[in-house]
Amino acid sequence: MIPHISSRPRRTLVLAAALGAALAFGAPAALAGTAPVSPSGVPTPAPRAAAPASQSATWAAGTRAYLVITAPGDSSAVRSAVTANGGTVFSAYDAIGVIVAHSASASFATTMRGVSGVQQVGATRTSDVPADAYNPALPANPAQSATATGEPVRVDMSQIKADQAWAVNPGSSSVKVGILDTGVDDQHQDLAPNFNAADSVSCAYGKADTRTGAWRDVDTHGTHVAGTIAAAKNGKGVVGVAPGVKISAVRVAEPGNSFFFAENTICGFVWAGDHGFKVTNNSYYTDPWQFNCPDNIDQAAIIEGVKRAQEYAEGKGSLQVAAAGNENYDLAHKTTDSASPNDSTPTTRTITNACLDIPTELPGVVTVAANGTGTTKASFSNFGSGVIDVAAPGSDVYSTLPGGKYGTKSGTSMATPHVVGVAALLASANPGITPAQLRDKLATQANDTACPSDSRCTGTTANNSFFGEGQVDALKAVGGSTPPTGKYFENLGDFAINDNATVESPLTVSGVTGNAPATLRVGVDIKHTYIGDLKVDLVAPDGTVYTLSDRTGGGTDNIIQNFTVNASSEVANGIWKLRVNDNASADTGKIDAWNLTF
Repeated sequence: MIPHISSRPRRTLVLAAALGAALAFGAPAALAGTAPVSPSGVPTPAPRAAAPASQSATWAAGTRAYLVITAPGDSSAVRSAVTANGGTVFSAYDAIGVIVAHSASASFATTMRGVSGVQQVGATRTSDVPADAYNPALPANPAQSATATGEPVRVDMSQIKADQAWAVNPGSSSVKVGILDTGVDDQHQDLAPNFNAADSVSCAYGKADTRTGAWRDVDTHGTHVAGTIAAAKNGKGVVGVAPGVKISAVRVAEPGNSFFFAENTICGFVWAGDHGFKVTNNSYYTDPWQFNCPDNIDQAAIIEGVKRAQEYAEGKGSLQVAAAGNENYDLAHKTTDSASPNDSTPTTRTITNACLDIPTELPGVVTVAANGTGTTKASFSNFGSGVIDVAAPGSDVYSTLPGGKYGTKSGTSMATPHVVGVAALLASANPGITPAQLRDKLATQANDTACPSDSRCTGTTANNSFFGEGQVDALKAVGGSTPPTGKYFENLGDFAINDNATVESPLTVSGVTGNAPATLRVGVDIKHTYIGDLKVDLVAPDGTVYTLSDRTGGGTDNIIQNFTVNASSEVANGIWKLRVNDNASADTGKIDAWNLTF
């Protein structure tokens, strides 16, 4: 059966397999791995949305968007020139010297290129700016379907050893991951526990919209990506690669067509840098050009603007990870582009390697190819010597969908969040790690994957054009080499920690012969806003108390840590307890989960 590629965001393969509903998914146009696939295996174009009716007197037919590039810093003089020459300043990012201007004047770009202080000007689209840009409608907040208990380990997770990594370190809630995509359903039962609304936003049209819910999904793509990264380990649905980290939605896609124009991407990267995202997921390419060529005056400005925004985010500590695309195309030997511009009428043009798929081919961005079953190349995945950094599972990935649902998609869009999850685990295990160090560790820890019998695959087993440095490894990311060998028990129930009070979370152990080991591993996930208030003990079935943490850590948040206890004098079977004593007022929290490995 040919997988269904999720169409827009990085052109994804989507297989209709939603829990509780018969859904056929077609991802938006530039999605890095989601485009419906015809029986011949050729992605079919996404349907075009009708132009919205005007929602604002400000909007006028013929309005186009432009990037006006100037020196970083005070842009007031150039902003005044925008207004004086028939344009309006829609948004501005002075820290990187980028102004997003709108104008209905056909001569606007040419005139502005002659203005003192202006370095470049480029149109970001070949279609009009929608009226919705001036008064954006909030995305729907879908009703949620209930899901039965059950959380089987999926093949993609075991393929990168994420299921083994969870027992070592599920990820830290202090690590923030940004999902630049079609939005995220923050109400989904598997995403709500890890969703960070305070740092979520819509960047559609190139301006931050911080209204509650503006970040919600206008497709299904972003919600699917979110689940692969950080669906909660809560006994329901699925588990993400890093189920302990926090995710924020940065909706870059515009409604109706899910286009990711340059100004939207710029807004998203600047937001990521300013809001402390350790890593971002970018499963799309920047519309309307599949490849932006520096010898085209408009596309050169797009490259420069998005490049500056990416560099800004990285300078603030954020690593960008992006999908390679689903056209089975050799990115190291570019010849033609037949998909651009996708917001009007595509034409076939001759291109060279100077033309870039952005953001995935920008310096500093980790480019992800998709594996099929095992360590094969997914049939749709783009490739290229010196372009692909790492690979991850991207075929028939089962994850979250809006409205509490679940479904299967395929594409490099689906491979990328696996890598982002591994990067988030690396950041959890290595606080203070830099983007450059994250890139290096992703590469050095990846498992070498040899070329198949395919003449297009060039290079060595250690680094080749299909898989780059190899398939990422979640277990290595958290410092493990082999999974815990003993029996594993876990309590996922929430137990409130109130001021000046004691709470116990019980865990029944059975089926273990003899005594507990001298290296009993205790995994603790306590959410609390001042851990210096807390004394944390493990209580054996006979009542013996083993202190794990005694009011250490001061004003830091949360105890997400593994402890080793010599419990060899204790009978293993029975009811063990995690006891938490709060010794002060004003800060509360909960035991989120804890586990024992014998």
